[in-house]
Amino acid sequence: MIKPIGSDVLQPLFVYDQDKHQELTRESETLPSVVISSQAAGNAVMMGGGYFNPLKGFMTVGDAMGCAENMKMSDGSFFPVPVLCLLEDVEGIKGAKRIALRDPNVDGNPVLAVMDVNTIETVSDEQMAVMTEKVYGTSDGAHPGVDAFNSQGRMAVSGPIQVLNFSYFQTEFPDTFRTAAEIRNEVMERGWNTIVAFQTRNPMHRAHEELCKMAMEAVEADGVIIHMLLGKLKPGDIPAPVRDASIRKMAELYFPPNSVMITGYGFDMLYAGPREAVLHAYFRQNMGATHFIIGRDHAGVGDYYGAFDAQTIFEAEVPEGVLEIQMFNADHTAYSKKLNRVVMMRDAPDHSKEDFVLLSGTAVREMLGQGIAPPPEFSRPEVAEILMNYYTSTQKT
Repeated sequence: MIKPIGSDVLQPLFVYDQDKHQELTRESETLPSVVISSQAAGNAVMMGGGYFNPLKGFMTVGDAMGCAENMKMSDGSFFPVPVLCLLEDVEGIKGAKRIALRDPNVDGNPVLAVMDVNTIETVSDEQMAVMTEKVYGTSDGAHPGVDAFNSQGRMAVSGPIQVLNFSYFQTEFPDTFRTAAEIRNEVMERGWNTIVAFQTRNPMHRAHEELCKMAMEAVEADGVIIHMLLGKLKPGDIPAPVRDASIRKMAELYFPPNSVMITGYGFDMLYAGPREAVLHAYFRQNMGATHFIIGRDHAGVGDYYGAFDAQTIFEAEVPEGVLEIQMFNADHTAYSKKLNRVVMMRDAPDHSKEDFVLLSGTAVREMLGQGIAPPPEFSRPEVAEILMNYYTSTQKT
């Protein structure tokens, strides 16, 4: 199996030893504590599950700036984005060597992790501006990722953490949420060696389904891991339970047995385009995937990124040798009326736009909201039914 990044074996930060977990839980209730941001909570969950291996905790400002500017921390370790715990107020933890980090996304704000405090630093406006521009490629406050990043505080608390739970992801998505360690274990149990990973924050239409199959065939994969984001999205995106149901139905009916794993991870979407694509590849290697599909406008939003920027960044900016996982670069994929099958547009140079079944996201949402199923060339009817039920129900409330 492919090795995780930076170590021979995965080193998740969740405390699995039961006695140690209970002891740490008791201690956490006596420590100075602070409610962290949703973005920081997602970072803690990802570190807890081993996805951000070999990080041991939240970065210093210097390390975060290095990651933003050249994807390297001060010790030379590769990481594609800053992993910060930014707070608005640190009065309650000043002088503390050990603190409890509380979950902003669960009622009662239970302790998510315990941190050994190394530094508490002020992040300057200039530093925030540099990190924003480097990671998101824009400083536009209308960009949902830029807005979320800059809506946090300006006090950065760094240090190693021990994670005590996986926030709401394990309780709300018990059949879907998996840690990187759990996915590795299941891959080994299935006997898979070559594994394609597919990232999604949306339901999967026919083109997505066929893209997974194309990638599997091209690299002679044993299986595909459909790995969906379960955290916060921008307004208007389809909720995780609906996505989960539609993807499971598609996999059940249209993939061969033992060829697909449907899993999810606990993280808020950054919408950072190329940089987020690198992060996606990073933690897919940690979960055991050997190949990763990078699609058109991967992890993008609006018109902030070029259609293939998330593919070219791997050649242009990612340091050589830091990733073993291989990219499967995909073009826009659609149903060809000429060939009566789904193809990548680059593989059909004799086609015009009219030769494909193409529908905009707006048009699809309007159809589903009116109880009209998109054509079967675009969406499997069983998937369309789940989405129609969702859209029509939201219009009634």
